[in-house]
Amino acid sequence: MDFSLTPELLELQQRTRGFIRERIIPREGDPRQTAHGPTEEFRRELVALGREAGLLAPHASAEFGGLGLNNVGKAVVFEEAGYSLLGSVAMHIFAPDEANIHLLEQVATPEQKERWLRPLAHGDIRSCFCMTEPAPGAGSDPSALKTTAVQDGNHWVINGEKWFITGAEGAGFAIIMAKGEDGSATMFLADMDRPGIEIVRTMHSLDQAFAGGHAVLRFNDLRVPASDILGEPGKGFRYAQVRLAPARLTHCMRWLGAARRAHDIAAEYAGRREVFGAKLVNHEGVGFMLADNEIDIRMSRLAIWHTAWLLDQGARGTTESSIAKVFCSEAIWRVVDRCVQVLGGQGVTGETLVERIFREVRAFRIYDGPSEVHRWSLAQRIARQGPNW
Repeated sequence: MDFSLTPELLELQQRTRGFIRERIIPREGDPRQTAHGPTEEFRRELVALGREAGLLAPHASAEFGGLGLNNVGKAVVFEEAGYSLLGSVAMHIFAPDEANIHLLEQVATPEQKERWLRPLAHGDIRSCFCMTEPAPGAGSDPSALKTTAVQDGNHWVINGEKWFITGAEGAGFAIIMAKGEDGSATMFLADMDRPGIEIVRTMHSLDQAFAGGHAVLRFNDLRVPASDILGEPGKGFRYAQVRLAPARLTHCMRWLGAARRAHDIAAEYAGRREVFGAKLVNHEGVGFMLADNEIDIRMSRLAIWHTAWLLDQGARGTTESSIAKVFCSEAIWRVVDRCVQVLGGQGVTGETLVERIFREVRAFRIYDGPSEVHRWSLAQRIARQGPNW
């Protein structure tokens, strides 16, 4: 494995870094950031900046206006974007749109790509992905899917309830996972203004960076034409893996950038704050925390790049992305938690961005599979296959 960056990727890294520092960080105090993400007006302004800089949707193919980055390229650029909580919004690489763009490019028909993918990749609209359900429905175990899709002539009628649906409020369309009469899962595309889609409520959550927040949705006899099935009927679970394996990794990339930002804030503070006759950084209790941060940041980057390289070589990457997701989500959490401790009282207030980053990354250990579920899945694989030596 050669992790040296090409001159082109180095230039893109530096261009992204400059864009975030010069154009995005100065806008972090904008009051149009709400408890449920940036307003649509603010999102569009940020997207316009990303488009102007030539950095919009860099993961999308050139056919749809992106840069066509591979996974290693995304690892470099997404980390730089994540240095600001607004960076991923401006570059249109935040969840769920980033993963939905990837899924549509892989699975959608040419007609579906023109109708939904092109405006999505251009940042004109947002999207949502509807799989998670209230108990006893699908959560970490997608096989518990309760939302149903019953064929009625050339249409399918969908009924059920979803929750924790990121970006539903204000989304242009949804990708809906529903169970057929044979028990298999199928994905459907539906504009959010169709009769039969109800946004019941927006959920209040610890994290606040995602445009549209997280919502509860209900489908009441939603009629979807057969032409709007995404991919083939009955292959929804397979397509979910197409979407989720790289999506777990891109979360790691973005939140690593945020952890780096928190670390830089804490290190700068520790370098100028004097207590007990010495700079804070020179007290081992603090210095060692910052050293551990460096270790976790670098090891997380290595895990991300290694997994990205495997995906670029054609590996399915399900196991590797699970390992990276567990390691990175917990390492990133440790980094930011230490930063709060280093900052003391400032770390638990809005005096610095660290308190906000702390709230954002805590949820990362839960969504796209809690650490415990990934560990359980890995343990089952070990039980089936034995040790790999």
